[in-house]
Amino acid sequence: MFLDKFKEFPKSKIIYLITLVGFLIVLLAEIFVFIPIEGSISTYGILDYEFAWTSSRAEIILSVWGADGIDSQVTAIYWDFLFIVGYASLAFGLIVITLRKSESKVQTIGIYVSFTPFLTGFLDVVENIFLILMTRSPTSVTDAHPIIASLSATLKFGFLFIGIIYFVIAVIFLVINKIKK
Repeated sequence: MFLDKFKEFPKSKIIYLITLVGFLIVLLAEIFVFIPIEGSISTYGILDYEFAWTSSRAEIILSVWGADGIDSQVTAIYWDFLFIVGYASLAFGLIVITLRKSESKVQTIGIYVSFTPFLTGFLDVVENIFLILMTRSPTSVTDAHPIIASLSATLKFGFLFIGIIYFVIAVIFLVINKIKK
């Protein structure tokens, strides 16, 4: 019963639009924001900061970045809030499109996996909040902040990986079924 309703709502045109908008946000943010900012950082990138885990490591990264590097990374973190909307929309759309075309267990699994982009987005928001908090006092980072940011990042990438794996496997099954027919 739930599966039948999920197949119908939201309508396919809306899903395609959500997916397209998500793709465009991801593409434009990467080209115009994240790639230029990461290109300006010499030693430590944002992933190093996301996975600092300890206050001493976070302080080292912030020290190496200096005031200008911190400012550019904070700008990137603020842009990441829009990026979250983009990648969550893109992932949700791709998962829903493939699950609607799938059959049996692949389809059922897809329903559960379709929630992962929202979990990923939520965890990314939590991570961003704690990354920003750490930049507020770069020489005395609170011990809990890098742990929460790093744990959120780990879970975020885990859920994102689950969504990607589902999408790839579902597409493989779709291609195999298409070839068989």
